[in-house]
This record gives sequence, C-alpha cells and structure tokens, in this order.
Amino acid sequence: MLTHTTARRPLGAWKSVLRHARQQRPTPVSLLRTMTTQTTPDTPSAVEPPPPPMPAATPKPSPPKPYLHSLKPQRPNTPTRSTFAVYPRVPSSRALTPAPLESYHAQQVRRLDRKGLRTRLFSKANPDAAKPGDVLQVTTKRGEPFAGVCLSIRRAGVDTAILLRNTMTKIGVEMWYKIYSPNILGIEIVWRRPKRARRARLMYMRQPKHDMGNVDHLVSEWRRTRNVFSSKGKAGKGKDASATGAKGRR
Repeated sequence: MLTHTTARRPLGAWKSVLRHARQQRPTPVSLLRTMTTQTTPDTPSAVEPPPPPMPAATPKPSPPKPYLHSLKPQRPNTPTRSTFAVYPRVPSSRALTPAPLESYHAQQVRRLDRKGLRTRLFSKANPDAAKPGDVLQVTTKRGEPFAGVCLSIRRAGVDTAILLRNTMTKIGVEMWYKIYSPNILGIEIVWRRPKRARRARLMYMRQPKHDMGNVDHLVSEWRRTRNVFSSKGKAGKGKDASATGAKGRR
C-alpha cells in the first residue's frame, strides 16, 4: 500500500514538469494570433517613392527704401539735424490682392453693361446721376413701362437694384429692378427732385403725409416735352413745304 502511493507521486510530479515545459516552449510566429499586418520586405521595387518637394515659399516683398530729405539750417552756428529719412507710402493689401468676389462682380458688370451707361447713371462720382427722390421709368421686355419715385438704391456690384414706388387705383405699388438685368431695356429719368434728399432711403414716403401719389402726370408731361424736341425738325419741314406749295399756287 505504501509502495503504491510512493510510486504514483513521482509520476504526477513529472506530468506537472512536462506541462510547465510545454507552456514555456516558444511558439512559432505563424501560429501567433496578433493584430498586426504582414509587412513586405524593403525591396527596391516595393520602396515607396519619396514625397514631392514642397513648393518654395513666395519671397516677401522687401520694404520700401527711404530717401533722405535735407533741410537748410536756419542758424549756421548752431548744429541741428537737417537730414531725415522719408519712407514712401506702403501699398494697401486690398490693392495688391483684390477680393475675388469684387473681381467677379466687375467682370459680370463689364459683360452686361458693355458701354457703361447704367453704371454711370447710378455712379456716385457722376453729378447727373439718378438719386433717391427722382422719378424714374423702367422699360422691360415684357409688360408696360413702370414709372415711380426712387425710394432706395441698393449698390451691390452686379446685383445693384432700385426700388420704385407709384400709386395705382389708390393702392401703393413698389417694384424692385436690378439695373444690370438683361430683361431691362432702358432706365430714364422722368423728373428730378428739386432739393437733394438728406436720406439714402426714403421709406418715410410710404406715409400718406409724404406720399407723392400717382406720378402719371409727370410721365405724360415728360413725354410731351420729348415729342416736342423730337418733332421740331419735322414741323419746320412741314411749314416750309406748305409755304412752297402756296407760292406755287400763286
């Protein structure tokens, strides 16, 4: 009985030793479970090309060089500083790099207004330009011409627009027109405000106290004067023809 138990103990000890040795044995790389990907050897064909060189930075413009300005000393016996450096004016960044949106608007304006007449009609530099408070008439491709008092001029490049107000059948009607729209055939000044308006937006003219009402009488008078000036030559020719006919009859 005792010999049987002593014979089993060494066998169990050997099993535990072999089990520990099997766990400590190095495992081949192919059997390991890892999250890394297999890499290719660094062969000349598989080497990635070098990244392209970075573009060279544009050199910064050198600062303007000053020039020396000398003054004549008022007292020759007293030493004074008679020469100092004067630096020229630094150019603005807006002039060197114009905004892309402004360049695009200028390009569209040149395309839509080739002669520059509409630009000059609403330019602040033009003393005869249309101003808020004037009566303007807009002729479009479709519909009858619309005349009204200019309440506001919204200057926004190619999207420059004017707001006209008129009264039709005792109802106030306001219309926005974009001056560079291809649907507009012409914009004419019917009547000019005697005094310059002190505001850029005459929204107070919507009130009954300041509303000009219907401007059709100003439009009819303006058309009458245009017809007089345009038919003056024809009327003169008609008188001469009647006079010659009367002489021939005599």
